[in-house]
Amino acid sequence: MKVKTSLIVIAGCLGIFLFVMLPIFLSVQEKKDDYVASLQGSKFSLIDMNNNTITEKSFEGPLTAIFFGFTNCPDVCPMTLSKMDIVLEKLKKENKSIKLFFVSVDSERDTPEVIKEYLSSFETNFVGITGKKEKIFLLYKSWGIISQKVFTENGEYNIDHSSPVLLLKDGKYVARISPRDDIKRSIEIIKKYL
Repeated sequence: MKVKTSLIVIAGCLGIFLFVMLPIFLSVQEKKDDYVASLQGSKFSLIDMNNNTITEKSFEGPLTAIFFGFTNCPDVCPMTLSKMDIVLEKLKKENKSIKLFFVSVDSERDTPEVIKEYLSSFETNFVGITGKKEKIFLLYKSWGIISQKVFTENGEYNIDHSSPVLLLKDGKYVARISPRDDIKRSIEIIKKYL
């Protein structure tokens, strides 16, 4: 008798839990879907590290990645690019490839030549992008990236910015790789969309 009563109580609690949590879960999922739908990028015309014009059409293709950063970044940018360098090399060994675009959020200092030199230290052929700061601002804002100059006491500046690697399929957002995702997890995320 006690077992039957216990099972009824447990079933009742589970039913109440589902009744309360299901609308919350659906609401969170709906907000996530709305957020993903809002990440559409924008039309743009900038230059790559070889001074070639580059537009939103460059992001189209089977799978591409975008990372917004800057060459004077002391930690997050070089660590993320190093991780992606390893990830893309591992995928290349499996005959899988994606193109990664590095878009500078510091166009004042990051000229095409500076970006080209910076990216040359990586094995993978990342494509560096820069241009007028107003156009860069509109581009990173359209992808949900936040960036802000932070001045130091000596008048120099650093840039705080959000730092996911955005994955696009046919130019549309499909997923992101967080700075916390290790190499193995990053490969798993990418393979879902290859």
